[in-house]
Amino acid sequence: MSARTATLALPAHLPPLSRALVALGLAVARWDERRRSRHALARLDGHILNDIGLTPERARDEVEKPFWRD
Repeated sequence: MSARTATLALPAHLPPLSRALVALGLAVARWDERRRSRHALARLDGHILNDIGLTPERARDEVEKPFWRD
């Protein structure tokens, strides 16, 4: 997750509907980032996975997760 979506705090002065919409937008951004990261991970070969400390099985497990799961 990018630092921008991970650390953004909602201002307390926002009306409830605005807070809900901003929270929804942030959730969608996190989901999209997970989806993109998992698609990129799926394209890596065994040599690169080894370099980043992942086994092919662990990478496959991560790739198979739905976008809404952390």
